[in-house]
Amino acid sequence: MSNYRNDDQLLAEMFKALGNPHRLLLFHRLTTCCQPGTRCDLDAAMRFSVGQLGEGLEIAPSTLSHHLKALHQAGLIEMERQGKQVMCWIEPAVLSRLSGYFAGNEEIPIER
Repeated sequence: MSNYRNDDQLLAEMFKALGNPHRLLLFHRLTTCCQPGTRCDLDAAMRFSVGQLGEGLEIAPSTLSHHLKALHQAGLIEMERQGKQVMCWIEPAVLSRLSGYFAGNEEIPIER
């Protein structure tokens, strides 16, 4: 089987995970860095705790965890425990791959 078929499968898994409205919203929150007109440190600004991501969603913590796990398993987000908190972020390479796909770049390397 060619690498392109594997890449297509990985992209399909990413898009499937983003097909859920809550997951799409969580992913969007992670892509939002700073408020317009402000300066920020990209590394710090793009990392959110699970609690911060869930603010205002009005879903159960277990459901939030389920959605974040699905995004993580699809390769869309990274997660790391820091003490009592779990931090979530998107690696810039993931955004580059997705934007490359929509720009028509057929040779997008996907790593997992």
